[in-house]
Amino acid sequence: MSPSGKPVPPRDSSLTSEINKPDFRELDLGSPVSPLRSQPRGLTTTTTTSSSSSSSSGSVTRQHAPVNGRSGSVRGSSQSGSSSGNLRTSQARSDSVTSNSQQPLVSSSTQSSATSPATAANVLPTGNICPSGKIQLTGMTQSRSRSDVLGSGTGTYGHGSIMRGGGGSGVSPAKPVAPVTVGGSDAEEVKRVGNEMYRKGLFGEALKLYDRAIALSPANAAYRSNRAAALTGLGRVGEAVKECEEALRLDPNYGRAHQRLASLLIRLGQVDNARKHLCVLGKPSDPMELQKLEAVEKHISKCADARKLGDWKAALMGVDAAIVAGADFSPQLGMCKVEALLKLHRLDAAQSKLLEALKVEPFPASCSQTRFSGIACEAYTYFVKAQIEMALGRFENAVMAAEKASKLDPRSNEVAMLHNTVTLVARSRVRGNDLYKSERYTEASSAYAEGLRLDPCNAILYCNRAACWFKLGMWERSIEDCNHALRFQPRYTKPLLRRAASNSKVERWAAAVSDYEALRKELPHDKEVAESLFHAQVALKKSRGEEVLNMEFGGEVEEVYSREQFKAAMNLPGVSVIHFSTASDHQCKQLSPFVDSLCTRYPSIHFLKVDIDKCPSIGNAENVRVVPTVKIYKNGTRVKEIVCPSKEVLEYSVRHYSS
Repeated sequence: MSPSGKPVPPRDSSLTSEINKPDFRELDLGSPVSPLRSQPRGLTTTTTTSSSSSSSSGSVTRQHAPVNGRSGSVRGSSQSGSSSGNLRTSQARSDSVTSNSQQPLVSSSTQSSATSPATAANVLPTGNICPSGKIQLTGMTQSRSRSDVLGSGTGTYGHGSIMRGGGGSGVSPAKPVAPVTVGGSDAEEVKRVGNEMYRKGLFGEALKLYDRAIALSPANAAYRSNRAAALTGLGRVGEAVKECEEALRLDPNYGRAHQRLASLLIRLGQVDNARKHLCVLGKPSDPMELQKLEAVEKHISKCADARKLGDWKAALMGVDAAIVAGADFSPQLGMCKVEALLKLHRLDAAQSKLLEALKVEPFPASCSQTRFSGIACEAYTYFVKAQIEMALGRFENAVMAAEKASKLDPRSNEVAMLHNTVTLVARSRVRGNDLYKSERYTEASSAYAEGLRLDPCNAILYCNRAACWFKLGMWERSIEDCNHALRFQPRYTKPLLRRAASNSKVERWAAAVSDYEALRKELPHDKEVAESLFHAQVALKKSRGEEVLNMEFGGEVEEVYSREQFKAAMNLPGVSVIHFSTASDHQCKQLSPFVDSLCTRYPSIHFLKVDIDKCPSIGNAENVRVVPTVKIYKNGTRVKEIVCPSKEVLEYSVRHYSS
């Protein structure tokens, strides 16, 4: 950027640096903490104050680091009729710091003469030097400076006054100072400090500084490009694309911005747009980026081809390969993965990936009309969402998503077909529900069947039709539709419940018990499911010829007080769980409520409790030395003994022996 604020053509060397780092080509403006140039070891800065009436009341001698390999110093000299204590800084910093027109600065610390300040403009400090030695970065927050004449009257320094040490009061100028507008040099200083923050990985701080530099010099393309680098570090890729585009609007030939934008577009999976910026001069500016682009393009093409053929496993592999190759921030690839998982009937995984995909920034406006597998990328997001919503039975949401996709891409036949399908399926479901409520079950089953012809993998419609068959007493057909629904959604509890009830109706007790046990895992606190499981277990025992006595649902843990009562309980048919405990033991107090809950959850099992302090004879006969101890008996025979069991181990054992 020239001092006038106009962008300068990019240097070829800038294209060889790393893509996602800010542009560090800048003026040498000193430390990121202070505008003062840092001092190399061995060099010192001295300040000499003279009170002679015949000389300046505040001459300042400074020895600076070498410029272009040549050392130099500047001494303030007296000047009649001018403010002697007030120094002002030049605004003329530019890329021409090492211009051949400048001469080395030569002076002695013991002499009172100074070289022309015009030659020292780029090595003098900015800011107020306070008595404490702290430096105020006024150039970071202000856009004005004051000018002063030193020596020949052509040098300007700093943004404030040099304060006298000791007294702590500033030297008042002899005349009022006119404000001068700060040029690009202050913006460059802000950018330099921003670059330091970026190098340290402090992307948020770097972003704030680049914003400030842009405010000072809005027409500088490099500042926009650097802002894009900081946004990329923060994971805000969509915003970074917009900044690169703005940089290229300001300077269409800015090679670094083209290269950075190409890299971002590759991450977004926008390979066609990326190639335009990577090969802006007719040949690739970075061969490595070109290789990445070609790899991403190849895998995206394979993914799209597999999707058109309905080969969803291959499509899933293509998505993963494209992400690994470099398209790690692509919304359309994320949605393609969601669609593939849905088509493979992995609904839970599809829902999880959908939440991840929706967290990715939407496409920038310049990328929204690009296409993936024949569908506009932005429309494809709603296209997949409509399918997910319909699979979950949220038909109204599915219709809205399909309408949105159709508006975004009215040319796509695939989008139009989905919109039509979703609309008709939603109508069939609403009509079927109305007929079911009117107890017109045969007509309702026909309405659901119409929806299934359009969407043969819809678990909701299968489950609804199974309810119609159940009401009509057609148990086998109800079981068949429940099986279809569970194949598409294995954790869908409604068809599982209806299948269990239908199995009970046809006296398939083992299948009914299995379904009810699966429901107990999903709905552990549902009393109706617990009671149905109990009755199915009792019926299963009877069907096997086992003796069933005194089995009632909802019983409590029976407390044993005598050996005779204990022996009778052990010899009961079925499974008995006996908890040996003492009232004073802390672990027993913790386990006892859990045993009570198991009694409710497994009503076909006998649960008993023995306090060995109250009945020591039972404890001695059973050789119980440590409490809590749990023993499990089946048909009078001990099958399991657990000393100090955890809740998980105890429930696992109870469930195992209850089957």
